[in-house]
Amino acid sequence: MIRRMKSTDRKKRIVMLGAGFGGLAFCRAVDTSRAEVVLIDRQNHHTFQPLLYQVATAGLSVPDIAHPIRSIFRRKGGVDVRLDEALHVDAAKKEVRLRDTGSIDYDYLVIGVGARTNYFGNDRWEAFAPGLKTLDDAALIRQRILYAFEQADLTDDAEERARLMTIVVVGGGPTGVELAGAFAELSRFVLRKDFRHIDPAQTRIILIEATERILRPFTPGLAAKAHRQLEKLGVEIRLNARIQAIDEHGLTLEDGLIPAANVVWGAGVRASRLCASLPVERDRAGRVKVAPDLSLPGHPEVFAVGDIVHLVDAAGKPVPGVSPAAMQMGRHVARILNRELRGKSGARPPFRYLDKGSMATIGRSKAVADIRGLRFSGFPAWMAWLVVHLIFLVGFRNRLSVLLSWIYNYFAYRGGARIITGLDRMFRLGNPEARPRSIAEGTPGAAAEPAVNKVERAEQEMAASGVPR
Repeated sequence: MIRRMKSTDRKKRIVMLGAGFGGLAFCRAVDTSRAEVVLIDRQNHHTFQPLLYQVATAGLSVPDIAHPIRSIFRRKGGVDVRLDEALHVDAAKKEVRLRDTGSIDYDYLVIGVGARTNYFGNDRWEAFAPGLKTLDDAALIRQRILYAFEQADLTDDAEERARLMTIVVVGGGPTGVELAGAFAELSRFVLRKDFRHIDPAQTRIILIEATERILRPFTPGLAAKAHRQLEKLGVEIRLNARIQAIDEHGLTLEDGLIPAANVVWGAGVRASRLCASLPVERDRAGRVKVAPDLSLPGHPEVFAVGDIVHLVDAAGKPVPGVSPAAMQMGRHVARILNRELRGKSGARPPFRYLDKGSMATIGRSKAVADIRGLRFSGFPAWMAWLVVHLIFLVGFRNRLSVLLSWIYNYFAYRGGARIITGLDRMFRLGNPEARPRSIAEGTPGAAAEPAVNKVERAEQEMAASGVPR
């Protein structure tokens, strides 16, 4: 039922859009005794995005890196969790239009809806090169990668086998580097004894980067170490590479086609579509240009947090779109609102980002880290990466599960999440006769659909589902 949700007279209403890192930090820090907080997200779970690549590469299972939002706030009264999607913000009327439940008004609005994959004007590539922003993205990539190995094991065509055993990762940032390293370990170590007709160690892992080096957020020295570590794992790195096309055959560069059954996109992000409804200036990636206190210029009751924000902070530093920044933003906005809810006035403090460092993992015992000027790599950096991610992972069960999985994988080199889901549907699509007959087909005297039409329809559905053929 569609209804309009009105604020009560007793308390101010704060609407928080998005249960990402910024949204969770805000809801944990805001004083819910003085305000009604409504947390709206289109998923029922919080996803620990830094570990999505491990789900995509069969290192962890989906529940390991996700936690139900309602469970997170079950002991914090005053946070009303709602499953819905914000479609439009009317800042003049102070209301948000939602997909399923009409509209909701607010006294304060905090927007942390996150980013989406940026194909830089080539959105048609998304069908052939999925990004990695959600659990669904990770599950799809894992399905495609593992299914390609199964297909390679069945074919006698050498060229087709080579195509099926080629994985291209686009983007030499932390996400791309982590994916490439994990794919290399998956093929060279985890799957090495699983097949009888192919050698997974012969898989080509190609990392495409448009600039002169990978890991541009890191120092040139650390980037060079990561480059060498990837090459030791067998990853081919193409620098200064310009993509011309991506289709069902693979990826085309200026020097020709790279036949590949799987292309994974990790080259950039852009702001959520919701940001287009905000009455403020935006940058080329659609990010909102906010005031120093993270509010929208001209609308002090509306704030933005996380990777939809374009801001140079009080120290003159561009704030990166990373999870520590989002959490700091969420807490900053909560402090401002807690003060105003207590009736205190005065100038709002500007946001100042505390850069605690950057880390990227390349593989087992391989990583690079830059923590407040302390730069190191190899096993110490890898251990630091493990500890930091365990600390920030939501939920005791998740931490224990991930820790046990990492310990098992470290000593056994056996990723435990090598499960392909959706095969029943794929087989039904590929074999129409295996599907239950429709009412029309089962009705005496009804004209049956020609078999050739069934096959054509099944092939169209398979193509639409993104399953490699």
